[in-house]
Amino acid sequence: MNYRTFGKTNFKVSEISLGTWQLGSKWGDPFNEKVALDTLQAAIDNGINLFDTADIYQDGNSEKAIGKFLKMHPDKDIFVVTKMGRDLNPHVAEGYNEENLRRFVNRSRQQLGKESLDLTLLHCPPTSVFYDKKVFDVLDAMKAEGLIKHYGVSIEKVEEGLAALEHDISAIEVIFNMFRTKPAEELFKKAAAKNVGIIVRVPLASGLLTGKYTENTTFGPQDHRSFNRNGEAFDKGETFSGVDYATGIRVAQQLKEELHTDNLAATALRWILMHPEVSVIIPGASRPEQIKANVTASELPALSDAEMVKVQEIYDKEIRPSVHHLW
Repeated sequence: MNYRTFGKTNFKVSEISLGTWQLGSKWGDPFNEKVALDTLQAAIDNGINLFDTADIYQDGNSEKAIGKFLKMHPDKDIFVVTKMGRDLNPHVAEGYNEENLRRFVNRSRQQLGKESLDLTLLHCPPTSVFYDKKVFDVLDAMKAEGLIKHYGVSIEKVEEGLAALEHDISAIEVIFNMFRTKPAEELFKKAAAKNVGIIVRVPLASGLLTGKYTENTTFGPQDHRSFNRNGEAFDKGETFSGVDYATGIRVAQQLKEELHTDNLAATALRWILMHPEVSVIIPGASRPEQIKANVTASELPALSDAEMVKVQEIYDKEIRPSVHHLW
């Protein structure tokens, strides 16, 4: 495992870490604490030292399992990123007020068993929130009070990240992969100039970039890949990176052939690591066996200049026209 400095936090994080949206079960399946704890153990056994979670993941069980794991391993220096705000109903900008922000932070502190959160992110709030100074004033106050060590944002659109950089954020979490290259054009450079870390989520486009799916692949009824392909439940870009499913299958196969790889998932993660502004990638894992497959990317040789050009050419021709302008 290789490690990178996580922006102004100065923490050395494993470049491949763990996203915990599915910790302890697949989407829609019952939560299994033992599987969750075994998955976290597999992560640290493979050199991972950052867990990314959210107060709503697994109805709070993701944070609780991580909190229990931290208590079981007081000798391990593990950086925990959590997110807040998505359980607002309705999910509107007005909900990001001081009362709710403090409630979110205190709930995560309790569930994680931490006096001070390592890093908390606004969890893809409405775009207007990123322009609301009062929201960031509250975060600054909680940081001064020691309730949080660092704060940042999780975003849907590049515009939101650029707006957030006007505040004292420490990190931006963003979708970035072979099917979503836009953040590298401007956002990454401006974040690096302010020493703001970049967390990459949805690195495999909800599995499309494993190259294993076919037109006949089915997903469970509670899996967002079944019910959110057109943005029925939340931002369309969170599912398959907003790419049409059939197109994604076809282009993933093209990438496998053009890059001469039998392991497109690892190659796709290694492609992300070719961007020095990226601090950490957080592929998910619902069971321990998936951890080793994810961390393999850290051991791969760098992609060649020709391979990087080929990926961009395929994106420009096959993907850019339908998605680039949206996020």
